Amino acid sequence: MATRTCTTLLIMMLLLSWHPLPTQAEPLRIAAVGDIMLAGRYPAIMVRQGADYPFAATAPLLQQAHIAIGNLEAPMTSNGTEFRDKRFRFRAPPAAATALQRAGFSVLTLANNHMLDFGPIGLQDTQLALGNANIAFVGAGPNLAAAREPAYLNRAGRRIAVLAYSLTLPPEFFATNSRAGTAPALERIVLADIKSARQQADLVIVAFHWGGELEQTPRRDQRHLAHRAIDAGATVVLGHHPHVLQGVEQYGAGIICYSLGNFTFGSSGRPGATSMIAMITIPDSGPPELAVIPLTIDNRATNYQPRPLTGPPAANAMATLDRLSQPLGTRIITVNRGYQAISTGAVHDPPRP
Repeated sequence: MATRTCTTLLIMMLLLSWHPLPTQAEPLRIAAVGDIMLAGRYPAIMVRQGADYPFAATAPLLQQAHIAIGNLEAPMTSNGTEFRDKRFRFRAPPAAATALQRAGFSVLTLANNHMLDFGPIGLQDTQLALGNANIAFVGAGPNLAAAREPAYLNRAGRRIAVLAYSLTLPPEFFATNSRAGTAPALERIVLADIKSARQQADLVIVAFHWGGELEQTPRRDQRHLAHRAIDAGATVVLGHHPHVLQGVEQYGAGIICYSLGNFTFGSSGRPGATSMIAMITIPDSGPPELAVIPLTIDNRATNYQPRPLTGPPAANAMATLDRLSQPLGTRIITVNRGYQAISTGAVHDPPRP
């Protein structure tokens, strides 16, 4: 079992504004959120309140980033054949794509366990809607090669590659050479794609749909794959699917957010009342820095509009993130108005399967 020593990871809680850094060096700023599911209650709310309503409290924050990324948890379609061999099936109106673009999103990941809820046609409609809204997409396609294709974005004088993979069932949703679907998170595929993308880009962002629902601790396979992704050349690893927060970790020269929780999620249930926006700054030199904006996503309290937390609720959310991050070698301490994460010492890699 290899032993690695964590370096210091800076985390600052930003309340209602995230101030850009001086532009002489133009650090790259990435805003990342978890699951975006604009089905359920959202279509009626967006008709009644306006399409931009779900993002009104967070758009000013997302728009300050060079890249804003989230996981699109439902196809955007009014067509397709419903996949009935699973309990929950979602679809959102294609018109929601323009609202996502106005909210600040520049790339969305499609590798998840709902993107084929309405079959290949639903996926095709989703990609068409996002393309028309000038939002890049990654992680699914008409065949495996297309699903594995990176999305490339040019921002702040750099070329960034984004990749996305699913580690969730049903297996019928995984793409093959002759079947539409999502990119499977098989280690050999992931590592090959990262190495290839790194040759074409200045840095690589990798998103995984993984872990157990409502689990606050990353599984061994999550940690293993996250570490191997950074070893292969990724700078940022983003996770989602548990619907609740999991801890953060700095590994090598990269940052890992094991689960960003939900963002806009149309269910009336309450899997987690708090979530976060991860604001990652990549300087010209030196390690990445992570700033966290804690959110309340309790739909009964927010009427389906995620909002930044302030005061004691924000402090409580950061205390939870501290507790979840300690086993990953990270402590979060209060510094003035923000929170700084420091290494607690040696962290052990999970055993290889």
